Amino acid sequence: MKLNIGCGQARREGYVNIDKFDRFGPDLVWDLERTPYPFDDNAVDEIVAHHVLEHLGQRLPVFLAIMREFHRILAPGGTIDIITPHPRCDDYWNDPTHVRPITPRGMAQFSRAYSETFAASGMHAAPLAEELGIDFEILSIENHLLGDWAHRFTAGELTTDEVDAAARMNWNVVQQVSMVMRKL
Repeated sequence: MKLNIGCGQARREGYVNIDKFDRFGPDLVWDLERTPYPFDDNAVDEIVAHHVLEHLGQRLPVFLAIMREFHRILAPGGTIDIITPHPRCDDYWNDPTHVRPITPRGMAQFSRAYSETFAASGMHAAPLAEELGIDFEILSIENHLLGDWAHRFTAGELTTDEVDAAARMNWNVVQQVSMVMRKL
């Protein structure tokens, strides 16, 4: 089974399309902040979460319950395909319904290997994966650049390292981030 959560108008063929609002005609009307979800353990192969996670879990316990629920319903090796606005982009802040920035480093907190690597180096990382009894691995991360940054990168005028440095120091370099995570 494949889920397209927070689908809005972007329904996907072959997926169970889920949204909180019935006006979009989802297959299932469900508030994603309400757990448990109506799916069996290990029943889902893929979750598509495009422009939805930043709208969920303003309160940390709610967000952690959502991540635990994703882990419960995903089959071993199942994936979450995430697209979210970059928190240093005006697009993130201009939407008053955005309640939580979603970043690769933040999502890495749900990886036991990531937490162990940080602990071994003497740095602190919240052992969320261990505390929640979950484990995800980030398979891929892609930054989608804005305007002139995208043009200059595509033209070979900027390296990946230069773009990454610019994104850490400047606003409106990266518009959105795509990540794929796998349940271990």
